[in-house]
Amino acid sequence: MPYEYVIEDKSSRQDLRVLEDGLYDYNVEQTGRDDGRRLNIFVRDADGRVMAGLSGWTWAGWLKVNTLWVRADVRRKGHGQGLLKAAEQEAVARGCRRATLDTYSFQAPLLYQRLGYRVVAAVDDFPTGHKHYTLVKDL
Repeated sequence: MPYEYVIEDKSSRQDLRVLEDGLYDYNVEQTGRDDGRRLNIFVRDADGRVMAGLSGWTWAGWLKVNTLWVRADVRRKGHGQGLLKAAEQEAVARGCRRATLDTYSFQAPLLYQRLGYRVVAAVDDFPTGHKHYTLVKDL
């Protein structure tokens, strides 16, 4: 059966979901843990527009924050901290004991550290002139 490698810079959400679901199924097969759930939290204005949000998942006793974003005009008003605390509370309610996230030196590593996260890995010059951090917190 012939196949080809297709490089895409814009893929459908459906195709990306195939990858995520396939990896999740493999992880369940290897660990026996089938408690994964997506976690999305949004801050919306009076018209329902997204001002800030957090997306990630919980699985196997962990919260994984994939994305935390706050619109520029409402930054430094506590929304990032509020979103993270809400995610952590929900994660604890789901039975999680730890949380992890990644950030860059130009994003919010100090905020996360103030909130109890500790750096467990740092990669220099990623992207050039900056650092990439992985942080973990006991909930």
